Amino acid sequence: MEPRIEILSEKKLIGKRLQMSLTNNKTHELWRSFMPKRSEILNPVSTDLFSVQIYEPSYFEAFNPNATFEKWATLEVSDFNNIPSKMESFTLPGGLYAVFELKGHDTVIFDYIFRTWIPNSEYVLDKRPHFEILGEKYKLNDPDSEEEIWIPIKERKS
Repeated sequence: MEPRIEILSEKKLIGKRLQMSLTNNKTHELWRSFMPKRSEILNPVSTDLFSVQIYEPSYFEAFNPNATFEKWATLEVSDFNNIPSKMESFTLPGGLYAVFELKGHDTVIFDYIFRTWIPNSEYVLDKRPHFEILGEKYKLNDPDSEEEIWIPIKERKS
């Protein structure tokens, strides 16, 4: 499974966030609080949902399922002029990304990305947010679901 490599431009996002870990995963709670309120966002660029993860710089140095990270449930917007109550703005920085297309709910894809693809590629992980784009083909808990996984990368120095 080879990703496509893309240069992403900066994105303006509005949504909600929670601190969590893999062992204390609050993803369902986050999205359950965001989805009924997303219609309050008045200036969306599209209907695509962005699931964003922000990790501490040392997060990937040694795997620890109890290590915390910040997760956002968001929509991309044209500007930050109207931020609904109980929501926040977030600017997703641009840069180089490896984009993996996921069909179904294959959770081993992350193991492949971090243990196989990155170590054997000409890239290293960059310290920017990771995210998934949940577009029109995304269907929760459906084997036919499709989404894109965006991993921040930079060229490996020789």
